[in-house]
Amino acid sequence: MAKSRYEYGTSPRKVAPKTQQENKEEKIKLVKDLPKKGPKLSIKQKKKQIQLTFLVIGVFMLLLTISYRNSQINEKFNKVQTLKKELSSLQKENEQLKVNIENSLNLNTIEKLAKEKLGMQKLTNKQTIYVTLPKKDYVVSASEEVIKEKEKNWFEKFIDKIFNKK
Repeated sequence: MAKSRYEYGTSPRKVAPKTQQENKEEKIKLVKDLPKKGPKLSIKQKKKQIQLTFLVIGVFMLLLTISYRNSQINEKFNKVQTLKKELSSLQKENEQLKVNIENSLNLNTIEKLAKEKLGMQKLTNKQTIYVTLPKKDYVVSASEEVIKEKEKNWFEKFIDKIFNKK
């Protein structure tokens, strides 16, 4: 009766241990079953493969460069937006300070602040001192005109030396 692969029943079949001869045959079989080298490629096919590899690498590098450049543009755009926001807030603050300055330049508010914060008072007639100054004016007027000679170029100087031998 031939052994079939299917076992009927619940107990497994007993396997006999392998002999040394069977081990050697199995090793030889394994060596024979090693994958063989692929078919030899011609030089044209190798060149095409190399070109295709470089093309794929080139496309990858191009896409990587475009992606990097877009990220740089995005960073600069965000920086510009934050600077614009900062500029607008500084302009608002500047306008508020201008309004505060205009309000504080009112003479009534200046007088009020001087009385309240600095404890100043208005002058009385007893505190006024008159000073007499001589009527002589210390400012000297420029009545004399200063005549400045015009600078002559080299040709005019040469002509003057020839004709004015004095």
